[in-house]
Amino acid sequence: MKEKTYDVFIIGSGGSGQTVAEICVKNGLNVAIADNTIYGGTCANRGCNPKKILLGATEAVELAKNLETHDIVTSPEINWKALQKFKRSLIEAVPPSTESKLEDLGLDLYHQSPHFINENTLRVEGKTVHCKHIVIATGQTPRPLNIEGSSLLKTSNDFLDLKRMPKHVTFIGAGYIGMEFAHMAARAGSQVTVIDHGKRPLKPFDPDLVAILTKSSKALGITFKFKSKVLKIEKLRKNHRITFNENGKTQSLKSRLVFNTSGRIPAIDKLDLQKGNVAHSKQGISVNSYLQNTSNPHVYACGDVSDHGLPLTPLTGKEGTIVARNILNENSSKINTPIIPSAVFTLPQLASVGLSETAAKEKYGEVIIIHESVPNWYNAKRINARAYAYKIIINKKTKKILGAHLLGPQAAETINIFTMAMNADLSAEQLKSTIFSYPTWCYDIKSML
Repeated sequence: MKEKTYDVFIIGSGGSGQTVAEICVKNGLNVAIADNTIYGGTCANRGCNPKKILLGATEAVELAKNLETHDIVTSPEINWKALQKFKRSLIEAVPPSTESKLEDLGLDLYHQSPHFINENTLRVEGKTVHCKHIVIATGQTPRPLNIEGSSLLKTSNDFLDLKRMPKHVTFIGAGYIGMEFAHMAARAGSQVTVIDHGKRPLKPFDPDLVAILTKSSKALGITFKFKSKVLKIEKLRKNHRITFNENGKTQSLKSRLVFNTSGRIPAIDKLDLQKGNVAHSKQGISVNSYLQNTSNPHVYACGDVSDHGLPLTPLTGKEGTIVARNILNENSSKINTPIIPSAVFTLPQLASVGLSETAAKEKYGEVIIIHESVPNWYNAKRINARAYAYKIIINKKTKKILGAHLLGPQAAETINIFTMAMNADLSAEQLKSTIFSYPTWCYDIKSML
């Protein structure tokens, strides 16, 4: 039987796994890394980065359409085939360049998902691997739907690699992924239906701003089926029949493709965690403040697979660094997560940081709510943006910003200014007194406060 021994074995080659690998190997440890898919992780290969490339074309279409009645003669159309070719030109280099970088560092690379034999032993590619430390950084995977015909459903990976945009697509789930893809597909010329069991899309975000976004989405041509449960998917000759229950009434619709965008879950089902005595839950690998597993001290977890914090890309490098430090220096660093923004890349964009209105009132009692829809402001009017709104929540006693929620062009960029102010513990007045360049979207912050 082939056996290997490593100081550190990392499962997952995304941003957090690569960070752990690079720091540990540069400090003289014997390190290996494994991934059962292409190297580089979800964000770089089949998530944030390719999504933003596809988004770029729809941004151009949106801007031109808004200005069509003003100074644009003919609105552009998306050449989806050419767009996919452009995306591939930027993304296809990621896996080989990632492997090359890791090999140059001196790591052993495996191309299979390991599974635990005991607390510090793995089985991978026919080898028994003994490890002083095991780092789980496997990220997340699409949530399976337990419905008849679920094998016919496509995933976000399939959408990002679509060779051609079909005439009609349906998304089951109105979260981040479902809403972003619905907007892309609609602007690429497809008829779009979104089905969700909730009352509205994007449950974690401010309901008032989501209502405006929903109205804009309907104006784009997106059809919503809320309070709906999908019962069955059937394959027809060219289309699929989707049977669903909407408000107690059974209905059906036909769609060329149906995508499962119901969310993502920790990618841990192939690891045999029970054999490794690795505590876990539906939220992911259970960790303490050192990102060390709560039941197996040989194991650490970082990135989206950890049950610590939100599954957001900006956290991955930070968590990977913490894990590496704790491996090298016996739990010397605790994770301290700052206030982190999140954004939905629909058009208009929706962005948020800090507390919601409900949470702020529950925690602090008296708060100041500044909420307004402002498509008449200059920045929106100059590009004829039809949706622009904000909600700022301020502690009435301390005048500190508790939460900021933005809807509009460049909301995902502007929210970063609020994030910096909140992490620096600035008051609303201090932020308002800051001199920003004019006329920029960030300059509008002064009017929001």
